[in-house]
Amino acid sequence: MRAMGNRLFLFDIDGTLITSGGAGETALTSAMKTRFGVDEDLQGVILAGATDALIARALLEKHGLDVSPENVTALLDSYLHFLGKCMPDHHGRVLPGMVPVLEALKARPDAVLALLTGNLVRGAEIKLRHYGVWDYFEFGAFADDHHDRNELGRFASARAEEKHGESFPPERIFVIGDTPKDIECGRAIGAKTVAVATGGFTRAQLEAHSPDFLFDDFSDTTAVLNALTGG
Repeated sequence: MRAMGNRLFLFDIDGTLITSGGAGETALTSAMKTRFGVDEDLQGVILAGATDALIARALLEKHGLDVSPENVTALLDSYLHFLGKCMPDHHGRVLPGMVPVLEALKARPDAVLALLTGNLVRGAEIKLRHYGVWDYFEFGAFADDHHDRNELGRFASARAEEKHGESFPPERIFVIGDTPKDIECGRAIGAKTVAVATGGFTRAQLEAHSPDFLFDDFSDTTAVLNALTGG
């Protein structure tokens, strides 16, 4: 257990920590073709900021397929199968400045690093292990926990309290992501919101949602750490 007064940093994955170079999209279309014989183009399906569970439901609905637990599970199992195969074939990367920031936070005794992501836990691990950043995080909240992203912060907070033996008040929780949904998700638990324009939304689009902190990317390690830790 750490000293009281820790800060909890909850990181999104896609567009925030890494880009998979389209591996996730390829895995989804391959899963739809293999499981349901559907040629899917992902048009009209919101991916950014959505949970994998919600995406699966949307894909089934789009093609008039039964949105049953069995079909959702079948689609997601197939997606995970293809994701593992797709990662080496796509040219993704860890996004600018992320590793130095993670290294600096990991070295602090008052910082708890975790994930808050719409990915399934297995999908999160496949992606982050591929890029060598999975082991920075102690735990997380995932699409396995709830299909509604705004519910995930509560799971993350509860796991942090269980693991560290202390509650984390909202002013010491930071939700870090690249979409308006990440900002909304942070606000759902009263957390500080940190937006980074390395995904599909511009700085201006993110600024319109009034995050507490906003960065083009995390290249300026000192500035990011000052925002996250108070200097």
